[in-house]
Amino acid sequence: MTVRDSGKVALITGASRGIGYGIAEALVARGDRVCITGRGEEALQEAVQRLGADRAIGVAGKAHDAAHRTEAVERTMEAFGRVDFLVNNAGTNPVFGPIAELDLDVVRKVFEMNVVSALGFAQLTWKAWQKENGGAIVNIASVAGVSASPFISAYGMSKAAMINLTLQLAHEFAPVVRVNAIAPAVVKTKFAQALYEGREAEAAAAYPLGRLGVPADIGGTAAFLTSSQSEWMTGQTLVVDGGIFLNAGVG
Repeated sequence: MTVRDSGKVALITGASRGIGYGIAEALVARGDRVCITGRGEEALQEAVQRLGADRAIGVAGKAHDAAHRTEAVERTMEAFGRVDFLVNNAGTNPVFGPIAELDLDVVRKVFEMNVVSALGFAQLTWKAWQKENGGAIVNIASVAGVSASPFISAYGMSKAAMINLTLQLAHEFAPVVRVNAIAPAVVKTKFAQALYEGREAEAAAAYPLGRLGVPADIGGTAAFLTSSQSEWMTGQTLVVDGGIFLNAGVG
C-alpha cells in the first residue's frame, strides 16, 4: 500500500527501539517523514531500514551532547527542509534504590539526559523552523512523574520536571507551537524490562485493562497530539496507563 505524503516532518529522539520507534512507526504510517536519533549507529540504521530509507534518516549520538542535538536538527533540515514536530523521548534510568542513598552525581546525570536535553532540542527546533512556521512538541514523561515512584525517585523527579517543562514551553511557544506530554505506565520495552520480566502476567493483573502497554499505544497518542485533531490542546499531560491509577487508594 502506498502511503500518502503528509508533507510533515518529525524529529524523534531515542527512537531506534521501544516507545520512540513505536512513535516513528505511527507517524511514518500516516505519511510523515522522520529523523530518529539513538546511541548506537547499527541499531539506528536497522530502524531506518524498517521505517523505509525514503521516509526516515537516523542521526546517532547522545541526547545530552549539545553537538549531537545541533547535528540532529541540522541534518533534519538538510534532508527534509523543515521540522514540524519534535518528540522528546530519549531518557535514562540508571539507578534503583532508596532516595536517602542516591548518588547526587547520578541525579544530575538523569536530569541532564531527561530534562535538559529535551529543553535543548526544543530550543533548536524552535529556532530552526517552528518559531516562524508552527508545529507541535510532544514530551514523553511517565506516571512516575505524577505519583511517588519508590526506588526510582531520580527518574520520577526528572519526569515531574518534564511535565513542568511542558507547561513552560506551551506558555512561551504559544500560539504557534503546541506542547503536550504523554505519561505512560509500564510499556513492554527493553528500557522497562526489569519491571515485568519473568512476571508479566502478575504485573499485568494490576491493570484494569488486563495488559501492559506496547509501543503502539504511545505511538497512537503521539500521532493524535501532532495532528489537527488536537489543535486546541496545549500544556496537557495525557496519562496512558491501562487504568492503573484507577486502583489508587483501593484496599
